Amino acid sequence: MLLPAVSNFVSGKIGEQFTTPPLTELAAVFKDSSANTPLIFVLSPGADPLNSLEKYADSKKKAIEKISLGQGQGPKAQKKIEDGIKVGNWVVL
Repeated sequence: MLLPAVSNFVSGKIGEQFTTPPLTELAAVFKDSSANTPLIFVLSPGADPLNSLEKYADSKKKAIEKISLGQGQGPKAQKKIEDGIKVGNWVVL
């Protein structure tokens, strides 16, 4: 309850631009990435770039492998990354 209250206070006093995360243009961000420089999204409450990433992957004809990290998922995630390197898939952890 504190976070929404602080967000409302800040947006009311100095503007909504200080509480709304900027939209990321994936095409521009993608240009700065490579096979050795992955994209890393730092998530905040209410931010979920997965839909945009899936649409962008479709436009690039790339498959996305997704896995939620948790107890025991490390080896599975590592396998998806290794497979992604071999066949060119993108991996979302």
